[in-house]
Amino acid sequence: MTSGQKKGTFSVLVIGIILGIILWGSFNWALAITNTEEFCISCHEMRDSPYEDLQETIHFTNRTGIRATCPDCHVPKEWIHKIVRKIKASKELYHHFIVKDLDTVEKFEAKKLQLAQNVWKTMKETDSRECRNCHHFDSMDFERQESRSADRHEEAIEKGYTCIDCHKGIAHSLPEGYDPGDDAPGGEDEG
Repeated sequence: MTSGQKKGTFSVLVIGIILGIILWGSFNWALAITNTEEFCISCHEMRDSPYEDLQETIHFTNRTGIRATCPDCHVPKEWIHKIVRKIKASKELYHHFIVKDLDTVEKFEAKKLQLAQNVWKTMKETDSRECRNCHHFDSMDFERQESRSADRHEEAIEKGYTCIDCHKGIAHSLPEGYDPGDDAPGGEDEG
């Protein structure tokens, strides 16, 4: 290999590394931007319906001052699961911008039950992974919980329930047409 070939190979390598850093940085920047509550509620039907629901719940205002944001509940923390979720979210953007079947609050509300059921199904399949970022049975002090809650949590451990089995409606109002008796383990859902 001649001196000129070595310099050319080295230049291509350096340019490749620089481009790789720029592309990786841009990718991570885009992930960070799309993982904010501000991004989530930038579509008016999200701001005017689910976000308003959230503001009325304990996940928004509570005695501890801890607030859950949209990404806390809807975007996994682990990288591979986050990427899969972001890819699936592109379908939501398609329905908002191209098909336009979710581009108004009225259209969103008409599909709210179906959309909620999709989220509940995913949460069930992942053992409520995003809930467990903050809530985990091992961290619960059943002695300090109300007896009804402690009993239900102990039952959930014994029977292998996951958070969403009992806590539909904890962060958003339940959709019209939803019957909690249809799928709740051991009785009605708790809000």
